[in-house]
Parts: sequence; C-alpha cells; structure tokens
Amino acid sequence: MKFVNRDATLFVPDGTQDGEIRTTHMWIGAHQDDAECAAFGPILECYEDADLWFTVVTVADGSGSPRGGRFANFTDEEMKIERRNEQNTAAAIGKYAAMYQLAYPSSEVKMRNNKELVSELANIILRCRPEYIFTHNLADKHETHVAVVLRVISALKLIQDTFKPKSVISLEGWRGLDWINDDEKVIIPTSGAEDLELALLQVFQSQIDGGRSYDIAAISRRTSNAVFFESHDVAKYLAMNFGMDITDLVYSDLDPFIWLNNRFIQPFADSIKKNIETHM
Repeated sequence: MKFVNRDATLFVPDGTQDGEIRTTHMWIGAHQDDAECAAFGPILECYEDADLWFTVVTVADGSGSPRGGRFANFTDEEMKIERRNEQNTAAAIGKYAAMYQLAYPSSEVKMRNNKELVSELANIILRCRPEYIFTHNLADKHETHVAVVLRVISALKLIQDTFKPKSVISLEGWRGLDWINDDEKVIIPTSGAEDLELALLQVFQSQIDGGRSYDIAAISRRTSNAVFFESHDVAKYLAMNFGMDITDLVYSDLDPFIWLNNRFIQPFADSIKKNIETHM
C-alpha cells in the first residue's frame, strides 16, 4: 500500500500476506500507546481467537511527545523512531492482525481540511473492512484525539455508499466516560488477562519513564469503572472500559457537538437535576 507520508509503515506481526484483510476489529487513534490505554477490551476479545483480528491505525508520528528520564534528551526524530518501535513491539505481543503508523505531525492531524488524511483513512478502512471500529472519546480533552475522531467520521462518510461497519465506538482516554448515564454506556469488559494487559502497557517506556504512569493509570481506571458502576449490586466484572456509541452521528448530518449534547450531555444534566429535586 502506498502511504502519504514517507515515514509511514505497515507491520504485520505474523508476516501473513493478507494480515489487514482478516481484520474484524479496528482501532484508529492519534498516538502510539493509545490503543493499549483505551482499547484493551477489543484487543482482549481478539487475542488468540482464530476468527477475530485486531488492527491498529496510529495517525500521529509521536514527535511531539513529552519526554523525561533516559529519554529526556531525545530529538524529535529519535522519539519518532522509539515510539514507532514500541508500538510495533506491542502489536507483536498483542498478536494484532496489522499495525499501521501513518506518521502525520499532530499539527497536520488537527488541520480541519486535511483531505489527504481523510482519504488515507478511508482507503485503509476499505482495505480492511472491519466489522467494528473504535476510536477516541468524542468528548476528550486532548485536541489531537478529538481531531482524529472527526477525521474518522469524515472518512466513514466518504465511503458510506460502499462500506459501513456494524458500529463505531468512542473510548475513554484523556477524559473518562463514567458521567454518561448508565443506560447509554457501552460496557467493555477488560478483566481476565492481567499479564497481557500489563505487558502491553509497559512496552511504552518512552512515556512511562518520564513520570507518567500510564500503565497504572489505565488499569486503575478500568478497575474503578467496575467497582463504582453499580452501588446496590455485586460487581459483574473486575474491570471495564466505558464507550460511547457514535454510529448514528457518523451517518447523520448533525453538528457533532449538537449531537453529543442532545444524546449524552443534556440527559446527564437532566439526571442530576432530577436527583437533586427528588431529595430536596
């Protein structure tokens, strides 16, 4: 496959020629380690299942990463190489079907009219034809994450007459989704493979060594979600992520914020108002 950027790569961990073609679940995210932090549920669902295959598309090149510890003096070029290698190592450990790294600077990802990125994402989706697509939280506070969601939506609109996945799910990242009313949450169990979970997260030492314990934080969020999900019942899962189903938004003409507000934010505000008024 021909890429837009010279440094873009495709890695198929098991070397199978049709690695991408067998994809059933796909994560499209901004940075190296975003899939492992946000999408462990789909990774686990596909892990060692002969019929389910997980593919990752990482859009940004990693050059703008904060760095510390033994990576403090890495140049942008050195950091790009390090992060690319870490992500491919995680792909091998997680037995992914394929690992795309598109090598866009974050500034280009955030460009509103980046038709090249949208077209490239559309081509990859058409090539892989995943049944399920996962991406960042539409209500995330990380600008590059939100930009990626919007580029994914644009790509899917571009090809909607040719291909539509069964669902498109936004997952937690730089903002959790515990605030969504429970009947609207997509529950994604993540317990049962703690060794794999930790192994994947600890690959990314270029991030962890700088003082950000993403491995601990991601696992703790999943555990907290499960513990605090239901107050009057025994926990069904030991760990879980929450998702937001944005499939309807992808195929609507609504402004993304208006859709988000109508579907999730206003019902959340209404539930708070109801609880307060009930007990005043």
